[in-house]
Amino acid sequence: MIHARPTTELRHGRLRRAIVRRVRSVARERGAATAEYAVATMAAVGFAGLLVVILRGDEVRGILTDLVRNALTVG
Repeated sequence: MIHARPTTELRHGRLRRAIVRRVRSVARERGAATAEYAVATMAAVGFAGLLVVILRGDEVRGILTDLVRNALTVG
């Protein structure tokens, strides 16, 4: 004898499977944001290092010093 499942039980089973699929898809993407932050942080560190190297040069230091002196000069 074949027993048919009630309609509400079918709906609940489908809903449960849909929820499980959604939770699994979110769990797979969990580390994506962390990786993006890591890449952005590494890019910022690289840019800061480049600025340090550039600003340590004598020519750049002189240009910046003159720029600040001119900006602070009254009149």
